[in-house]
Amino acid sequence: MNQTAPTTSRRKIQAVLTARPGSEGALGELLRGMVAPSRAEPGNLRWDIWRDPEQPGRFVLDELYVDADAVAAHRASAHFAHYLSLVGGLAERQAHLVVPFDVAGDG
Repeated sequence: MNQTAPTTSRRKIQAVLTARPGSEGALGELLRGMVAPSRAEPGNLRWDIWRDPEQPGRFVLDELYVDADAVAAHRASAHFAHYLSLVGGLAERQAHLVVPFDVAGDG
Protein backbone atom coordinates (compact mmCIF):
# COMPACT_ATOMS: atom_id res chain seq x y z
CA MET A 1 0.00 0.00 0.00
CA ASN A 2 1.15 3.49 -0.80
CA GLN A 3 -0.36 5.21 2.26
CA THR A 4 -3.00 4.77 4.90
CA ALA A 5 -6.14 6.73 5.73
CA PRO A 6 -9.15 6.22 7.94
CA THR A 7 -11.33 3.61 6.27
CA THR A 8 -14.36 5.90 6.41
CA SER A 9 -12.85 8.20 3.79
CA ARG A 10 -11.81 5.41 1.43
CA ARG A 11 -13.35 5.01 -2.01
CA LYS A 12 -13.57 1.74 -3.94
CA ILE A 13 -14.26 1.37 -7.63
CA GLN A 14 -15.28 -1.91 -9.17
CA ALA A 15 -15.56 -1.94 -12.93
CA VAL A 16 -16.69 -4.87 -15.05
CA LEU A 17 -15.47 -4.80 -18.62
CA THR A 18 -16.68 -7.30 -21.21
CA ALA A 19 -14.59 -7.34 -24.36
CA ARG A 20 -16.27 -6.83 -27.68
CA PRO A 21 -15.79 -9.85 -30.00
CA GLY A 22 -12.19 -10.07 -31.13
CA SER A 23 -11.01 -7.40 -28.66
CA GLU A 24 -10.05 -9.62 -25.72
CA GLY A 25 -6.28 -9.32 -26.28
CA ALA A 26 -6.32 -5.58 -26.92
CA LEU A 27 -8.48 -4.99 -23.84
CA GLY A 28 -6.15 -7.08 -21.69
CA GLU A 29 -3.15 -5.10 -22.91
CA LEU A 30 -4.90 -1.78 -22.30
CA LEU A 31 -5.72 -2.83 -18.74
CA ARG A 32 -2.20 -4.14 -18.06
CA GLY A 33 -0.90 -0.76 -19.20
CA MET A 34 -2.93 0.89 -16.44
CA VAL A 35 -1.48 -1.18 -13.60
CA ALA A 36 1.89 0.50 -12.93
CA PRO A 37 0.84 4.14 -13.32
CA SER A 38 -2.36 3.62 -11.31
CA ARG A 39 -0.58 1.84 -8.47
CA ALA A 40 2.03 4.62 -8.41
CA GLU A 41 -0.56 7.32 -7.72
CA PRO A 42 -0.10 8.74 -4.19
CA GLY A 43 -3.73 8.11 -3.18
CA ASN A 44 -3.98 4.60 -4.58
CA LEU A 45 -4.15 1.69 -2.13
CA ARG A 46 -5.00 -1.07 -4.61
CA TRP A 47 -5.43 -1.49 -8.36
CA ASP A 48 -6.00 -5.10 -9.38
CA ILE A 49 -7.33 -6.83 -12.48
CA TRP A 50 -9.38 -10.00 -12.13
CA ARG A 51 -10.54 -12.23 -14.98
CA ASP A 52 -13.69 -14.34 -15.21
CA PRO A 53 -12.61 -17.99 -15.68
CA GLU A 54 -15.92 -18.80 -17.38
CA GLN A 55 -15.71 -15.86 -19.79
CA PRO A 56 -12.04 -14.92 -20.43
CA GLY A 57 -13.06 -11.67 -22.15
CA ARG A 58 -14.64 -10.36 -18.94
CA PHE A 59 -12.36 -8.42 -16.59
CA VAL A 60 -13.07 -6.91 -13.19
CA LEU A 61 -11.07 -3.94 -11.96
CA ASP A 62 -10.78 -3.69 -8.18
CA GLU A 63 -9.52 -0.25 -7.18
CA LEU A 64 -9.14 1.30 -3.72
CA TYR A 65 -8.27 4.93 -2.99
CA VAL A 66 -7.63 6.85 0.23
CA ASP A 67 -10.40 9.37 -0.44
CA ALA A 68 -12.50 11.19 -3.03
CA ASP A 69 -9.61 13.50 -3.94
CA ALA A 70 -7.48 10.49 -4.87
CA VAL A 71 -10.27 9.21 -7.16
CA ALA A 72 -10.47 12.65 -8.77
CA ALA A 73 -6.69 12.70 -9.27
CA HIS A 74 -6.84 9.25 -10.88
CA ARG A 75 -9.59 10.37 -13.24
CA ALA A 76 -7.58 13.49 -14.15
CA SER A 77 -4.42 11.51 -15.00
CA ALA A 78 -2.99 11.13 -18.50
CA HIS A 79 -3.10 7.33 -18.28
CA PHE A 80 -6.81 7.40 -17.39
CA ALA A 81 -7.53 9.77 -20.30
CA HIS A 82 -5.69 7.37 -22.63
CA TYR A 83 -7.70 4.44 -21.23
CA LEU A 84 -10.99 6.30 -21.72
CA SER A 85 -10.07 7.17 -25.30
CA LEU A 86 -9.80 3.46 -26.18
CA VAL A 87 -11.94 1.40 -23.83
CA GLY A 88 -15.30 2.23 -25.42
CA GLY A 89 -14.23 0.63 -28.69
CA LEU A 90 -12.93 -2.48 -26.93
CA ALA A 91 -15.52 -3.27 -24.25
CA GLU A 92 -18.85 -2.76 -22.61
CA ARG A 93 -18.09 -1.17 -19.24
CA GLN A 94 -19.91 -0.74 -15.95
CA ALA A 95 -18.15 1.06 -13.11
CA HIS A 96 -19.40 1.56 -9.57
CA LEU A 97 -17.88 3.84 -6.94
CA VAL A 98 -18.71 2.70 -3.40
CA VAL A 99 -17.86 3.75 0.15
CA PRO A 100 -17.37 1.58 3.27
CA PHE A 101 -20.50 0.34 4.99
CA ASP A 102 -19.37 -2.71 6.98
CA VAL A 103 -15.84 -3.65 5.97
CA ALA A 104 -13.56 -6.16 7.71
CA GLY A 105 -10.73 -4.42 9.52
CA ASP A 106 -12.67 -1.20 10.17
CA GLY A 107 -12.58 0.23 13.64
